[in-house]
Amino acid sequence: MVLDSPLSTVAAPVLAFVVAFFTILWLIKYKPRWVLDHPNSRSLHSVPVPRIGGLGLLLAAITIWLLFSVMIPVTVWIGIGLLIVVSFIDDVKHLPVWCRLLVQVVAAAVFSADFLLHAYGWMSALCVTAAIVWMSNLYNFMDGSDGLAGGMTVIGFGYYGLFAYLAENYDFAVINFSIAAAALAFLIHNFYPARIFMGDVGAIPLGFLAAVLGILGWMNNLWSMWLPLLVFSPFIADSTVTLIKRLIRGKRVWQAHREHYYQRIIQSGFGHRNTALSGYALMLIVGGSAVWAGRQDVAVQYGVAVIWGSIYLILMFISDWYQKYYSDRG
Repeated sequence: MVLDSPLSTVAAPVLAFVVAFFTILWLIKYKPRWVLDHPNSRSLHSVPVPRIGGLGLLLAAITIWLLFSVMIPVTVWIGIGLLIVVSFIDDVKHLPVWCRLLVQVVAAAVFSADFLLHAYGWMSALCVTAAIVWMSNLYNFMDGSDGLAGGMTVIGFGYYGLFAYLAENYDFAVINFSIAAAALAFLIHNFYPARIFMGDVGAIPLGFLAAVLGILGWMNNLWSMWLPLLVFSPFIADSTVTLIKRLIRGKRVWQAHREHYYQRIIQSGFGHRNTALSGYALMLIVGGSAVWAGRQDVAVQYGVAVIWGSIYLILMFISDWYQKYYSDRG
């Protein structure tokens, strides 16, 4: 089925939602014991929950892409395939860090070599490879609270789709709207209290897609490079600053922990539900400003990026001060 028209941007997301909703519902009902996420000292949940909801999300999106014959580069298909397979195995058997990272680097490098090496040189391709790997992992790092990563997926890819639609690139809009719609179906099952988690099989490939689709949109002149950075900046800012702080303290950055700002907010008593809803509001506002800035000149785009960077730093400073103040008093 090929519908390179506004109609496809309605039909495709609806089908993606239906397929994802019932696929994930089946995974919840089946509840395979070998993919249950059992709570531990670093968890924010208290009962075992299936952790392969992202598989249903991605399978729904991929099914719609195939059904509507959307144009997706071969190197993107290769990357998604590699990451789904290795991430699913990791969800089941817990692969070593080096094994997961190696596959992520290969997936990112194949894409970068295909699209950037000849046109921009090896240094640019290398930097983009590192950025894609980081985006894949930070998405996974932020998947630690009910509804948070699912909401980011709905909003982030929804904004991608909206911008592509406004540019009348309906094929690219279908790609992104399908992900957003499938994520909305997942979110219904994942919002607090979650009945299923996204898992590495969902978070890692979604982070990869957030990066590569953002780059492809830029290369196709659908948006400036600021748009994907701003749209996903709530995740980028939290994970990047947390990583830098852990590096400075000499901690193992690849180990699971509860030091992300969103985790600290939940532990402060704000709760999963309120944290997710507040996160959605932030994502909608920053994404909306990114869409608006994308239609302005470069100076305005820089200005919006600086403003949001300053806002994030202020919020993080307040959070750090709050934690230190009550820690000293306790």
